[in-house]
Amino acid sequence: MYTILIVDDEPIVREGIRNRIPWAEHGFECIGDCENGRDALEAVNRLQPDVVLTDIHMPYMDGLELSRHITQQHPKTKIIILTGFDDFEYAQQAVKLQVTDFILKPVTSAELRELLDKLKLEMDEERGHAEHLKKLRQQLNESLVLLKERFLERLATSPMKITEIENKLTYFEIPLHGPCYIAMLADMDELRSDEGCVDHELHAFALYNITQEILAEEPEAAVFRYKENKVMTILSGLGEEELYARAQELAEEIRVSTKRFMKFTVTLGIGTICYQLHAIRYSCRASEAALEYRLLMGHDQVVSITDLEKRETSPLHDGSENEAALIAAIRAGTANEVEACIKRLISEIGSASISIELCYVRIVRVMLAVLQTLTEIGSNENEWVGKEKRLLSDLYSFRSLDEIERWLQEVCEQAIQDVAKTRKDITRSQMLEAVNFIHQHYEDAQLSIKSVSSRIFMSTSYFSSLFKAHTGKTFVEYVTEVRMEKAKELLKHSPMRTYEIAARSGYLDPQYFSVLFKKHTGVTPTEYRNKMTMDGTNS
Repeated sequence: MYTILIVDDEPIVREGIRNRIPWAEHGFECIGDCENGRDALEAVNRLQPDVVLTDIHMPYMDGLELSRHITQQHPKTKIIILTGFDDFEYAQQAVKLQVTDFILKPVTSAELRELLDKLKLEMDEERGHAEHLKKLRQQLNESLVLLKERFLERLATSPMKITEIENKLTYFEIPLHGPCYIAMLADMDELRSDEGCVDHELHAFALYNITQEILAEEPEAAVFRYKENKVMTILSGLGEEELYARAQELAEEIRVSTKRFMKFTVTLGIGTICYQLHAIRYSCRASEAALEYRLLMGHDQVVSITDLEKRETSPLHDGSENEAALIAAIRAGTANEVEACIKRLISEIGSASISIELCYVRIVRVMLAVLQTLTEIGSNENEWVGKEKRLLSDLYSFRSLDEIERWLQEVCEQAIQDVAKTRKDITRSQMLEAVNFIHQHYEDAQLSIKSVSSRIFMSTSYFSSLFKAHTGKTFVEYVTEVRMEKAKELLKHSPMRTYEIAARSGYLDPQYFSVLFKKHTGVTPTEYRNKMTMDGTNS
């Protein structure tokens, strides 16, 4: 419902308009009437009507002057002028005052009602637009923090035009005036919980909150969430040395406060000084590089890339001897030696002043050697398809050499298990092949442990021990049993003579066959046949 005020010096006109129009039907409420412009202006100030319907000729203050005051003081109020044919010049002045509409006297009820309907449509549209803008403005204010963070993260990672940077700094009211700039990056160290469940997002917010509180008193600083759970800070100042010292001091305060109040540790990396804000991404990148050195230097540190670049480097030994020992231990399945080799490897890396890239290269080289070993011994290919990528992904996610050492121990432990399983499978397959060969060639009098072991490419001594472990019998015992079982079948079901059966069972000497048969069954071949024949007759 919109409100309207009627202004006319003729009482009959005011009363006629007020009483003859069903205001509510047209979406209006008449909240009063005045007889001159002076009283009307006071009523407008007091009642704030949406529409003023005013005559031009009135005492004390005419309609044009009233319109001028209303336009200046209440620009959203609509003004409709009541005018006659002889007031054309006044109407022209009213146009300049942005009067909404005119209506000629004498005004009829139908004309006024038509005008009110038209005006209501316009005002509804304007109100809808205004409400839409208000809603958009509210949404913008609610999203301002997110938009600000997006801008800062873009500034920290991508090239931007200087004019765009300046405009956004002004829009978001970010105080970074330079001329020197530096970035520092804070990241949570390894989180542990007795309950086995840690809310990383909550801890990340706590780190962000602590950093904000510490930086709140800094005249020129910007703090924002960066790449998931990290917190980036950009500082600016007048002098290089003063800015660098301030970054060190603030980083140390953040580290100590987080440890004290949140019971977990953080490491901070400090980047390089730059002299143009559009180049701050290089300092941000350097702060990330500094943070990566946590891998070598340990947790709960403030690491400056500048300090790392200045330090003298000591050479890292080739390490091939230790790697060879590790692979040999994996092949042999000696877990203790594997653990010792890994400890030596990690200790060697940690004590050398090397780049983080070289550290990863050394670990990757060991990992690939382990995978190559598994491939060589014929480990299950399906279990290792894509294993390299997954292992690399794991490796680059670690934040300390201790984590890498535990991870490498787990990888090598799994490798030992795979080696043992693969060898067990291979051995079982070889033994099955040997047993099958014996059953196929038991008639051959030349069948021997040497002929069988050479067929599966194994030494006789190693084959002998594996065969007994697989079958529970020595090679001679197993072959003798197979031959005796075949001889019993022939004695029971064939009319062949004993010497023929001996030959068919792999024995060239019938007498030796008879001795072995009696030793195996307790009776001679003839006695066994007679017994089988009698049992068959009785049945």
